[in-house]
Amino acid sequence: MKKYKIAVLKGDGIGPEIVSEATKVLSKTAEEFGFDVEYQQALIGGAAIDETGCPLPQETIDICKGADSVLLGAVGGYKWDTLPGAERPEVGLLAIRKALGLYANLRPAVIFEPLKSASPLKEEIIGESLDIMVVRELTGGIYFGERGTNEEDGIISAYDTERYSVPEIERIAKTAFEMARKRNKKLCSVDKANVLDSSRLWRKTVERIAKDYPEVELSHMYVDNCAMQLVRNPSQFDVIVTSNMFGDILSDEASMISGSIGMLASASLNESGSGLYEPIHGSAPDIAGQNSANPLATILSVAMMLRYSLGEPKAAERIEKAVVTALKQARTADIATKETNIKKVTCSEMGDLVTSLI
Repeated sequence: MKKYKIAVLKGDGIGPEIVSEATKVLSKTAEEFGFDVEYQQALIGGAAIDETGCPLPQETIDICKGADSVLLGAVGGYKWDTLPGAERPEVGLLAIRKALGLYANLRPAVIFEPLKSASPLKEEIIGESLDIMVVRELTGGIYFGERGTNEEDGIISAYDTERYSVPEIERIAKTAFEMARKRNKKLCSVDKANVLDSSRLWRKTVERIAKDYPEVELSHMYVDNCAMQLVRNPSQFDVIVTSNMFGDILSDEASMISGSIGMLASASLNESGSGLYEPIHGSAPDIAGQNSANPLATILSVAMMLRYSLGEPKAAERIEKAVVTALKQARTADIATKETNIKKVTCSEMGDLVTSLI
């Protein structure tokens, strides 16, 4: 029997609640498909600060490096908002990405048929369906560039540097082209090449890599235009590849088109194919401990884990189908409707329902 070792980082806020439901679904799926899962718990974010004084203990890094994949809940919360920037829970998230070499972030923006009416866009704009994959570079750019604060003549200024190397761009471009080749063979590279030198290098490098993928139709778009086009005509996109900061912003915009940020999963991959899987929403400390959070994004993150890191595509598909079926029967508070035949459920009840449908 195949056995997979999964590092579980529940994190802060609603993290422990949603991750518990996701592992429940994963365990049931493993039972159905004839493989075994071993979970190893580790600390990150605020929970790690409270326990060890550090947002990412070395023990957590070691456990993650020894695992086949990592499942993360969320980090951060009001409790730690007054800490200095270098000591905040979010530093742990950036650090684990760097420690594991997680250079590619995959964020699918999908409208599930039962939630089509929840999208803020009109149905005629959405079209028959919406399925966009945002491929975001994750370990370079402005979030990891040189930064600092200066004071001169009593005036304080701060700076953050956007820097990309050719190898970094080549790596993420190849990942995006491979993704596009397996989907609808359309790739849109998003930059700000009319203004930024880093974007001009980005565009030049992507165009060179495109020569190795003649079957993929490549287009370019400035980030401001892309932000507009996502709400004007989202169905024109299949795969979008972009830098760290642009990807952070655009993927959140794309997520709201789909109706609820509580439905969207993500994968962060390294060159070995292992990765970290997490919902893209935050820790929602205002509802933590109330058993009202939506666990479906985390459950769908498990499906992505099975597909991209563990090589279990049929198991992934089973989970995704179970989620669609569950949405026809029940909703958590964030996606509840007035339809009388759909009941409102708690976080754990939604987890139980999806598990029962596996």
